[in-house]
Amino acid sequence: MSTPQETLATRFDERGFFRRLSWFDWSWAAAFLVGTVYASVHFAQWMDGYEQAILYLSWVMLVAVGWMWKPARAFSIVVALLTLFAVSRYPDLQAAQNDFFLNYLLSSQSAIMWICALFPAAMVVYFAGLIANSPFMGKLGSAFTWAASGAGFIGLLVRWWESYLISPDVGRIPVTNLYEVFVLFAMTTGLIYLYYEYRYRTRALGGFVGIIITASIGFLLWYHFDRQAHEIDPLIPALQSWWMKIHVPTNFVAYGAFAISAMIGVAYLVQARFSDAWKRRGLPSAEVMDDLMYKNVALGFAFFTVATILGAFWAADAWGGYWSWDPKETWSLITWLNYAAWLHLRFTKGWRGTPMAWWAVIGLFIVTFTFLGVNIFLSGLHSYGEL
Repeated sequence: MSTPQETLATRFDERGFFRRLSWFDWSWAAAFLVGTVYASVHFAQWMDGYEQAILYLSWVMLVAVGWMWKPARAFSIVVALLTLFAVSRYPDLQAAQNDFFLNYLLSSQSAIMWICALFPAAMVVYFAGLIANSPFMGKLGSAFTWAASGAGFIGLLVRWWESYLISPDVGRIPVTNLYEVFVLFAMTTGLIYLYYEYRYRTRALGGFVGIIITASIGFLLWYHFDRQAHEIDPLIPALQSWWMKIHVPTNFVAYGAFAISAMIGVAYLVQARFSDAWKRRGLPSAEVMDDLMYKNVALGFAFFTVATILGAFWAADAWGGYWSWDPKETWSLITWLNYAAWLHLRFTKGWRGTPMAWWAVIGLFIVTFTFLGVNIFLSGLHSYGEL
């Protein structure tokens, strides 16, 4: 027999989605609409019609995410306020060295250096919480991950403004080179992980996901100090397209989701090998991790499919053809086929467990070569991201 609480929950769940939204949900959406309208008017001289459409589409997506994932609302508000505060303290680029808040916290380089500290710290704290079975350490790992993701978001947004301070001709969205997209990858992967942490009410996988984020941070630091890649350079003609503004971020949602599926696969294999010890420390059940692998592969596959289609349209606009069997395009197709096969065998053959975990891990190596290896070892039309 249903309890009163269960009956109430059932009635709540049966209401339409929009009727479940509170006044705060609508107020939050309205506040960001005001900000979007202000940005579209204030920066109109630097935006064409396509970019205006992307701006308003971004608002729709931000509102949808915030309505489905409540912590994202507070996160977006904090990021927006701190970014506006940082921008307001920039009479010129020299302020990044002279202003206390910019120099130590909110300039693009300061914020990006903070993610280089906070993400590895989050990984260590997550693993400490898992080994010690400490809820407090798990919460601290989540706090570090939220802070690191926010710092990455602020760093990229402020870098965008800094590029215009150099010159309006230099101004560009900061997703155009390996340095910037590694920041994007770390931030995106962190946020996708936090969403699933919230939905599944477990922090036990944070350390495993932190491994791949920390590895990307290691590359980012090397690229920063050895190659001075943090310098903002003018955008090359091949990348001067509004397609880039949607193609690249869409790709990195996919890369982040694929990376998380691989690291959950690692956790699955570890638990399968040392079952009793790791279950006592709070790792989710094999069924939960299998489901998480599937959801991340499906999410990544959906975004990767869209990104590939967008890339084909961009290629037609830039080079006159949708597909040219360029090495990056070929390896993108290999990546797509790999995860299409993963999903196909799960749906049609019911494959689960250890084989799919190994496949998810191997898939990460394919994604890494598509993302980075092609730029290092091969040449082609996409050869503007080499080391």
